[in-house]
Amino acid sequence: MSPGMVMPEESRKDDFDSLETQYKKGVKHLFDNGIEHVPRKYILPALERPNVVHEKSTGDVDNANLKLPIIDFAELQGPNRSQVLNSLASACENYGFFQLVNHGIPYEIINNMVGVSKRFFEMPYSEREIMYSRLYLSGQAIPCSYNQRTDGVFCWRDFLKLVCQPLPDVLPHCPSSPNDFRTLAVSYAKEVKFLFLMLVDAILESLGLMNKRNVTQKDDDKDEDEDKEEEGEILKEFEDGSQLMILNCYPPCPQPDLTLGMPPHSDYGFLTLLLQDEVKGLQIQHQKNWVTVEPIPGSFVVNVGDHLEIFSNGRYKSVLHRVLVNSMNYRISVASLHSLPFKSTIQPCPKLISQTNPRRYMDTNFSSFLEFLKSGDSTKKNFLESRKLTS
Repeated sequence: MSPGMVMPEESRKDDFDSLETQYKKGVKHLFDNGIEHVPRKYILPALERPNVVHEKSTGDVDNANLKLPIIDFAELQGPNRSQVLNSLASACENYGFFQLVNHGIPYEIINNMVGVSKRFFEMPYSEREIMYSRLYLSGQAIPCSYNQRTDGVFCWRDFLKLVCQPLPDVLPHCPSSPNDFRTLAVSYAKEVKFLFLMLVDAILESLGLMNKRNVTQKDDDKDEDEDKEEEGEILKEFEDGSQLMILNCYPPCPQPDLTLGMPPHSDYGFLTLLLQDEVKGLQIQHQKNWVTVEPIPGSFVVNVGDHLEIFSNGRYKSVLHRVLVNSMNYRISVASLHSLPFKSTIQPCPKLISQTNPRRYMDTNFSSFLEFLKSGDSTKKNFLESRKLTS
C-alpha cells in the first residue's frame, strides 16, 4: 500500500484532533477565528432545533414574545404587600418565572457585573486558558458547553461557574483578570444573596408559611412566638445556603437555527436570579409553546427551581427554559442559583401536605443529583421527574 493511499485516513484523524482541540477552547474562539459553519458537534438533531414546531405546540415559536409578570420589589416592602404577594404566587404557579423591578441593587453594581463579565470573555483565549485550568482544577469553572463530558451535542455557549458560598473562601479562586473582577463579582454576589433572602421571605409568606406582616400587632401570643422561631430557623438555613454564579457568553453563531445556547432544562435549586443584557435569547415553555422573554433593562428574571417545586409540594412550578443564539450579537448573562446548603435534605414542607394535597415528591439531596448526572440526562426536567412519587 502506497503512502498516498494512507494519507486521507491520517489527514482525517489530524482534522478530528484539531477540531477536538478547538472545541475545548470554546465557541468564542471558533467565532473569533472566522468560522462560517457550525461544526457537527454543535448541530442538534432536526427535531430538537429551535425553529421546529411540535404537534403539541399551539403557536408560532418564531414570533412569540412574552412579557412576564412584573413584581415590583419596592411594593413588597410597603402597604400593598398582600396584593404583591398574590401576584407573586400567581406568577410562580402559572409561569414559574417573573421579572423583578425596583429591586434596590444599585445600577452601578449590576452594570459593572455585566461589564466585567463581558471583559472577561473578551480577553484572548491564551489568557483565559490559564485561569480556566486553575479554576477547573479547583472545581470552580467549566469553560464550555452544558456538560462537556457527557453531551452528545455541545451548546453554543462559553461560561464561567463560581461557587459563592462562603464568599471569603471563594475570593482567592476568582479570576485575577480583569484586575477588578474579584472586587466587582464579590460585591455583586453579596447584593444578590441579600435580595434572594428577601424574596424567600416573601415566597414563604405567599405559601402561607409566614406570619402576615402587621406593624400594629403585638407579638404576645405564645404560638406566634413559636411560629416566629420556626420561621427564623428556615431563613437561617437559607442564609447558610448554596449560591452558584454562572457567567454566560453567547457569541454570534453563523447558523443559529442549527444549535442552542442552552438546551431545554429546569434549574436545580430554589430560585435563580438572572441578570442579562438587552439582547433577546431566553425562552420559556408556556402553554406548550416556546416563547421569548422580553428583556427589561436593569431588572432580574427570577425563576422557580426544582427545589422550590418540591418544597411547595408542586404548587409552584419549575418550568423548562432554553437559550437561543443569533448571527449578529453577543449576549451576556449572569445567573445566580440559590438554594439550601449542599448537605441539606430537600423535601415537601410538612405544612403543605394534607389529605386533600398528599405528598407528591420523595426526599432528595445534592448527592442524589450528582448520581443522577452520572447515569442520566440532566436536561429537561428529568431529575425532578425522577423525584416524583407514583402513588
